[in-house]
Amino acid sequence: MTQQRALLAIHVAAFLFGLTGILGTLIQAPPAAITAGRALFAVGALILIRRRALASRHSTLSRPQIYLLGFSGGCLALHWLTFFVSIKTGGVAIATLGFASFPAFIMLGERLLFKDDVQRAEWGVLACISIGVVLITPAFELANQLTIGLLWGLLSGLTFALATLTNRPLAAQLPPTQVALWQNAVVLGLSIPWAGASLISLNAIDWMWMAILGVLCTAYAHVLIVKSMQQLTARHTGVIIALEPVYAIVLAALLFNQIPTLTMIIGGSLMIAAIIYNGTVDTKKSPSPE
Repeated sequence: MTQQRALLAIHVAAFLFGLTGILGTLIQAPPAAITAGRALFAVGALILIRRRALASRHSTLSRPQIYLLGFSGGCLALHWLTFFVSIKTGGVAIATLGFASFPAFIMLGERLLFKDDVQRAEWGVLACISIGVVLITPAFELANQLTIGLLWGLLSGLTFALATLTNRPLAAQLPPTQVALWQNAVVLGLSIPWAGASLISLNAIDWMWMAILGVLCTAYAHVLIVKSMQQLTARHTGVIIALEPVYAIVLAALLFNQIPTLTMIIGGSLMIAAIIYNGTVDTKKSPSPE
């Protein structure tokens, strides 16, 4: 995959991720059940993808790779669970804007874990994201339901950043579909004990939304992300995925009449603009694939 194709793949994944909040709103089930059902369909789709692609090389896993896959799968499970809790608590705009903070966590993680240099402009981006989070906060009190939803969204961003950082070494060692399959299998194994009864009671329409969520917005989007990271850094990936709130908020406004406040729009715009600026500058400085 070339760097141009990797960028296109990430944009498609961002749009599919934008649909996740919409589907999470439509599915009438607890967050744990949505997480388990999503993983169930994702695992099935990934098995079929690997069988249809005759070149689905399956590498033997080393013990460190097993640990990494288990850790990243656990982080992915927590990301999904906290994101759907945020959706149910605060709505699509609050959840997706809280989640959009994850590039800041990635930036700090790459500095701490991989010793990547963080330049002055990037610290400015981190400051802008922090200011944006303050602006989108509905009220500075834990009694406010929307504020609780935002905190869940921030936790979702942190856990997704951890999963993304873990994918960086895995993407260089294993086929992307193998990484995605094992990670989603870990999510399924962790979530199904908490969601079995709720899954049984789902109606047909909820199962349909769940299938779309698991197959398109998870299996396909997940493969696109892991595969693109063969050419892009976690920070580059985070820049494009940061567009997810734009897609999600527009769709939520059209479908559910969930209109964000002006302060939220300003704060969210500041966060997204800063992240995109940082990625654009970084890409110009280092155009060659890493």
